[in-house]
Amino acid sequence: MAIGVVGLTIGLALGGVVLLGALGFVLQRTVDTEAFRTADAVALLAAEDALPDPLPVAGGQVRVQVVDAQGRIRAASIDADRLVPMVRPERLNRDGRQRLEVPAERVGLAGPVRVVAVPAGTAADPLTVLVARSMADVRHSTHVVRTILLVAFPLLVAVLAGVAWRVVGATLRPVEALRRGAEEITGRAGTGRLPVPASADEIHRLAVTLNGMLDRLESARVRQRAFVSDAAHELRSPLTNIRTELEVAQRLADRTDWTAVTANLLADTDRLSRLVDDLLLLARLDETPPGRGTGPVELGALLTEVAARYPSPPVRVTPPAGPLWTIGTVEELRRVLANLVDNAVRHASGSVVLAAEATSTAMTVAGTTVAGTAVAGATVGPGVGAYHLVTVTDDGPGIAVADRERVLDRFTRLDDGRARDDGGAGLGLAIVRELVRRAGGSITLTDAPEQRGLRVRLLLPALPAEESGGPKVGGP
Repeated sequence: MAIGVVGLTIGLALGGVVLLGALGFVLQRTVDTEAFRTADAVALLAAEDALPDPLPVAGGQVRVQVVDAQGRIRAASIDADRLVPMVRPERLNRDGRQRLEVPAERVGLAGPVRVVAVPAGTAADPLTVLVARSMADVRHSTHVVRTILLVAFPLLVAVLAGVAWRVVGATLRPVEALRRGAEEITGRAGTGRLPVPASADEIHRLAVTLNGMLDRLESARVRQRAFVSDAAHELRSPLTNIRTELEVAQRLADRTDWTAVTANLLADTDRLSRLVDDLLLLARLDETPPGRGTGPVELGALLTEVAARYPSPPVRVTPPAGPLWTIGTVEELRRVLANLVDNAVRHASGSVVLAAEATSTAMTVAGTTVAGTAVAGATVGPGVGAYHLVTVTDDGPGIAVADRERVLDRFTRLDDGRARDDGGAGLGLAIVRELVRRAGGSITLTDAPEQRGLRVRLLLPALPAEESGGPKVGGP
C-alpha cells in the first residue's frame, strides 16, 4: 500500500512539472504569434512606403519600432522610445525573423520582455520591425497554476491514498477471510471449507477452486486411511498364520511335521508376496500419470498369449476377424487380462472364453450408456471415439447386479461363494479398473449370455491399422 502511494505521489509530481512546462510553452508561443502578427502588418506598411507616425498599435503592453540598418528609428508606436532602439543593431539579423529577450528597463514594460524582429523595407532601404510584448501576464499565469498545484497536490494525494486504502482493503478483505479459514482448517487438522465471497470475481473463483482442492484432498485422505487400514488388516492375516504355524511347531518340537509346516509357510509367504506386489502396484498407479511406455498393441495376439497360460480348465479364444490395434502399455494390458482370466478360471465350472471384436461405430464413453445401450455396473473413462470390445466370459456363479460396481473397489470381497477365493485380498478387479482407466477405456460387468455366469466387457480405444506402425505387441 505504501509503495503504491509513493508511486502515485511521484507520478502526480511528474505530471505537475510537465503541466507547468507545457503551460509556459503554450503561453509563450501565443505571445510570439501575436507579436509576429503585429510585426507582419507593420512590415507590409513599410514595404508600401506607407508607415504612419506614430504607428497605430493597440494595447498598453506592446511597443513597436521600425529601425534602419544604422539603428535609427524611422517610426514608432505612441508609447515607444524614439531615440534608443529596443534591440542593439549588432544583435539583429537582417535576413530572418528572430525571437529575443531584452531587459524590461530598455523597453519600459514590466519584465520579462519578449521582442520579435521581422525584416521589412526594400533592398535599397532595409528596415527591421521590432515588436515588444511583456511576459508579465504569462509569468503571473504560470505562478498562479504553480501555487494551485502546490496547494492541491498534498490534498489530492491524501484523498487518493484514502480511496486506495479503502478500495484495496475491501479487495483484500476476502483474501484475509480465506487466510483465516485456511489457518483454522490447518489448526484443527480436520475437514472444512473456505468462505466463498458473494462477488463473482477472481477471489470468488479462487475460493471455489480451493474448496474443490480441499474436497479432493479430503477424499484422498479418506481413501488413504481406508487403504492403509485395509492393507494392515490384509497383511495381518498371513503374518498371523505364519506366526501361529511357527509357535505350534516350536511347542510340538520333535513331533512337528516340518514338511507340512514348510508347505503352509510357503503358501502364506506367497500370499503375502502377492498382496505386497498388488499394494505396490496400486500405489505406483496412484502416483504416476498414464502414458509412459505406451505403444500399439494387437489385442488378438495378446489374448492368445494370455490364454496359453491356462491349459486347465481350458481358456478358449474367439479370434477377431482381423488385427485389432489399441494404444496402451503392453505390461498393463497383459496384467488386466491375466487378472480377469484368473478370476474367471477360479470360479468357472466349465470353460472360460476370451473374445475381441471391433465396434462398428464411434461410441461415447462418459457415463453408464455405451453405444446407446444402458449398462449396469459400468465404470467408464472419458472420451469420444471408436473402441474395441474385449470380453471374458465364464460359467461360474456370477455376481449380483447390485454388487457389480462395488466389487471393483479395493479390498472388496463379497459374501457369496464367488468372492471367497483362496488367499485373495480383493485387489484384482480394482487393479483391472485402474489399468483400464489409464488406457482410456472402461470395464463393465454383465450376465453371461444364454448361460449361468459372468461376462466382463472391456472397451479399449481403437487404433487404426495404418497408425499401428506394423506388427508389434502382444509378445513379451
